[in-house]
Amino acid sequence: MPPRLAAPTLHDLAPDETHFLEEVLAGLREPQKRIPCKYFYDARGSELFEQICRLEAYYPTRTELAIMQAHAGEMATLLGPGCLLIEFGSGSSRKTRLLLDRLEDPAGYVPVDISLEMLQRSAAALAADYRGLEVIPVRADYTHRFELPSVVRPVKRRAVYFPGSTIGNFPPREAREFLAEIAALVGDGGALLIGVDLRKSVAMLELAYDDPEGVTAAFNRNLLSRINRELGADFREDRFVHRALWNQTQGRVEMHLVSREPQSVRVGGERFSFAAGETIHTENSYKYRVEEFRALAAAGGFDLRRVWSDPERLFSVQYLTVR
Repeated sequence: MPPRLAAPTLHDLAPDETHFLEEVLAGLREPQKRIPCKYFYDARGSELFEQICRLEAYYPTRTELAIMQAHAGEMATLLGPGCLLIEFGSGSSRKTRLLLDRLEDPAGYVPVDISLEMLQRSAAALAADYRGLEVIPVRADYTHRFELPSVVRPVKRRAVYFPGSTIGNFPPREAREFLAEIAALVGDGGALLIGVDLRKSVAMLELAYDDPEGVTAAFNRNLLSRINRELGADFREDRFVHRALWNQTQGRVEMHLVSREPQSVRVGGERFSFAAGETIHTENSYKYRVEEFRALAAAGGFDLRRVWSDPERLFSVQYLTVR
């Protein structure tokens, strides 16, 4: 049995709170008010998202997990020995374990997340369960460029693992730019293993983002609680309702917070007025056909090499390499 390594040491590269305030204020000043969805994930938001992933209506998590259970061995073979696995939005790392169980002699594992509590908890659990694997958690906004920590063992290739359907949160132009940043991060010979949600019926999509149990609604409104707590705002959660809808023209599910009545809210010393029915746009979830994502990835500097899907073609996991 390999010797147990030291407990993971956090590399904290998180942006300061002024960045949070600046982005919220900029979004609320726009004609269509918006708040970036990356701010969903405080401790409470991360807990609520884990609950969403267990809901019957939310097909992506269980479908992707089934794909990983069936094909993680093939994926690990393609990633190859001596791989430094870099995971964006690591969360609970359940799917990651399926890869780590099958990777040959990995050089290390670098989970990257903005949620400090979830990141520390999952990194500590993985380090305890995988003796000899160097685990280096990085707290960062992975949508912006950051420096990778060095690892002790030699690295034969870098690979980003980006599970879930988070790539769908980016509008296509931003998605291309983000993929180009990943290509630069992993470098020549690098790889990307990514979850991509596929087009399907509107009824299934809207139910997935507006579950009968109301967990997604609580997740969406928790964003206002976080802004109140961390930025000193005075949103009233009970004056906003959750709405999810399919935008056929854009090919995306949209999440909004809808003002129940005319009201005024203070954030960072500014006042923002809301008409009854006016919304804050909080999230996009673009859904792709395989060929659409192939073209998007090519524009970002990747070649699509392999696609795994479920029998109903609800979801896909795609393996790409840097051109």
